[in-house]
Formats: sequence, C-alpha cells, structure tokens
Amino acid sequence: MKKAILLLALTSTLLLQSCASIFTSEPKYVRVRGTQFELGGKPYYFVGTNLWYGCYLGAPGELGNRERLIRELDKLKELGITNLRVLAGSEASYIKKSLQPPIQPEPGIYNEQILEGLDFLLAEMRKRDMHAVVFLNNYWEWSGGFAVYNKWLGSGVTIDPNNPQQGWDMFMNYSAKFYTNERGNELFRKFILKIVTRQNKFTGDFYWCDPTIMSWQLANEPRPGNGETAIPNQFVYYKWIDETAKYIKSLDPNHLVTTGSEGLAGSLDIDSIYIKAHQSKNIDYSTFHLWVKNWRWYDAQRAEETFPTTLTKAFDYFNKHMKYARILDKPVTMEEFGLGRDLESCDLNSPTTYRDKYYKMLFDAVHDSARAGAPIAGTNFWGWGGEGRGKNEDDVWRAGDPFVGDPPQEPQGLNSIFDTDESTLKIIKQHGEQMIKLRERNFLNKKTQISPGN
Repeated sequence: MKKAILLLALTSTLLLQSCASIFTSEPKYVRVRGTQFELGGKPYYFVGTNLWYGCYLGAPGELGNRERLIRELDKLKELGITNLRVLAGSEASYIKKSLQPPIQPEPGIYNEQILEGLDFLLAEMRKRDMHAVVFLNNYWEWSGGFAVYNKWLGSGVTIDPNNPQQGWDMFMNYSAKFYTNERGNELFRKFILKIVTRQNKFTGDFYWCDPTIMSWQLANEPRPGNGETAIPNQFVYYKWIDETAKYIKSLDPNHLVTTGSEGLAGSLDIDSIYIKAHQSKNIDYSTFHLWVKNWRWYDAQRAEETFPTTLTKAFDYFNKHMKYARILDKPVTMEEFGLGRDLESCDLNSPTTYRDKYYKMLFDAVHDSARAGAPIAGTNFWGWGGEGRGKNEDDVWRAGDPFVGDPPQEPQGLNSIFDTDESTLKIIKQHGEQMIKLRERNFLNKKTQISPGN
C-alpha cells in the first residue's frame, strides 16, 4: 500500500504543474502574509459558518437535497457569509447517535454518492465566491473519527462515552491513542490522498487545484487527551500534527493547512501545548473555538446571573488567543462558537435574547480587533440550520431526518441558526457588511503605503 501511495503522490506532484492551465486565469488561493490572510492581493476577512453536512445535502438522489443546498447557499451569500467549514470524512461508528450513512463504511471503502455531494457543494460555492475549510477527521465520536480508526486497526478494544462504566474521560484518552496507531494513520493517509487528489465531477478540477478550498484541517478539535495523565502524550500529538500536515502539503502545495484545535481548552489548559501544536512550519494558521456553555461558564437556566461573567471569560479567552497568534506570527480564526435559545429550548418560536447579545458582542470584538491590526481574520459560527428542522418531539436526530446545524449526538436545534431567526440573522448580516468594509479599507491603506512617493 505504501508504494502505491508514494506513486500516486508523485503523480499528483507532477500534475500540480498543470493547475494554472485548468483556469482561464491564475487561480487565486487564500494565502498567509505574516499574521493576515490575503486573497487576490487584498486582505481576506470573512464571516463564516459551519455547514458540516453540506456534502450530504449535495449528494444525488434521495440521500441528498440539492435544491435545499442551493437555497441555503443563496441565503448565506445574501447574509454576507462567504466561508464554510465543512466535513469531508465520516466513518461507520460503533457508537449510537453517530452520523449515518458514513463516507467510509468499511476501511478503504468510500461512499461515492456523498463524495459526489462534496463535489457539488464546492462547485456551487465557487459560483458564489465562497471558500471552504475542509476537516478530514474527528477527535469526537459523532462522525466516527479517531475512535473508529482505532477500532478498525487498533487494539480491538472500544470505548463508548455513553457507557456509564466508561464515560467521556476514558473516551478522550482512547481517541488520542490514534496518534500512535500506525495502521490507523496509514488508512487515514489513504483517505487524505483520496480527497486531496480527487477530481470534481462538476468542474473537472482536482481538489488540490481548486481555489474554492481555503484550507485543509487535520481534524475537528484534536486534543492530546484528557487530564494529567495525557500530559506526556503532548509529544506524539505534536509529531502527528507536523507529519500529517507535511503529508498533505506533499500532495497539495496550493492550500493552507491547519489543526482544527479548540485552543487552550483543547490543550489541557496549558498554553505551551497550544503554541507548540501550531509552531510546525506545515501549519499555516491557528484556530480556536469558544463554547461557554460546554465549559460551564454559562447556565441557560440562570442566564441573567451567569451571562455577565460568561462575557468576561469569553473575552479573556479571545484575547489569550490573540496573544498566542502574535507569538506564533500567524493568523487565527475563531471557527466555532454558539449559544442556545433562551432556556436552551429547541422550539423555533422561543426567543434568542442571550444568543443575540452574545453574537453581537463577539462580532464587535472580532471587528474591532481586526481593525486594530490583531491577527484575527474571521469567524465560523456553529452552526447553520437554515431551513432544516428537527422532526422528533424528543429532539433526537434519527437516520433520514433533515440535517440542521447540530450534529447527531446533540438536541436538534440546540445551537442552530435557522432561516426564521430574524434578529440573529440581522446581527450576522451587519457584521458581514462590517468585515467587507474592513477588507476594502485595509486594501486601500495597503495601496497607499506601497504607492510611489510613500
């Protein structure tokens, strides 16, 4: 298998030389310059969302819903959302409430319908000048991820976080065993090769040439593990990040690569672990997520009491990652954040009072920081529910149900922004307009700085 992968990698490298010939003009990729992104010679700032299920909507036949996907993309574009964080890998899980059907039902076997859905998604995004952050694996259980690779090609032992005899602490350290699972990583690299060198059925472009893709992401929220016992695991974690990113870049020198990290909260709350994880020359920018409810800062049942301290902690967390980005001398994106409706109701008729306040304050912090020259480039809120709706009274997702922003293990509607959430949509659109103006303002400033006589 290794020889075959090496041969295909060599073929891919040779074909890279013809990337420019595919397009009528030189393709414009998102680039990094110091602590900023650039696109086509302009600063690149964005408002984005998580549409992780986009490849499922794009699939042909009954599995997908292309008409809905087109409407969703049109709505997102109308709101000024130009960056989508999307899933490209899912594996058949032994854990209930995981995504179905999977992209990889068996080791090395791929569901071509869903991969065609990814083709369709990227083709439609290009028509709307959108960019994709594509994550390839998952530390968590909801799309299969590391745990399934460990089951397939590890010790054969499995850990289920929903089993009260095992739980989340055991699961997190089990998932982190993937970093030293050589056979599992060989299979993962085979999947990476499959995706990065794929030719889009609708555009004819190879993915490594497609400027619609902003970056490849190693995984959703990779961690070195959990608890003090995971501290020694940080070194295999760094090695895995560096070597996996290097492998992607050996196939694709055009696109950026990043980790998908939550930030400090996903780094055993040790800042040196977060910084070292992003110091690799093969990692182009850093990421962080902000989950105030999951980290028990915010209690929806005591919203008035806990919201002020939640904001204080959120801004502190935000500012820490601005500091880390400056140390790294790389851009940073806040690619996941969200908050439930009032009282964490999943009823679409329930108000979004605290969510709206939270979004507004975070968006203002992002805009003001970027305007002042901070390394922050944009956000991807979690997540877009659009016209999707939960079908069941218990709010549990079941195979065949419409997709919303919440993954299968969570109540459907928990953190989703729906197309009827007018007050939240207004805040998002206003922020989108701010970031577009900031991009144009900084472009004009840049031109003035480099013009003759200055």
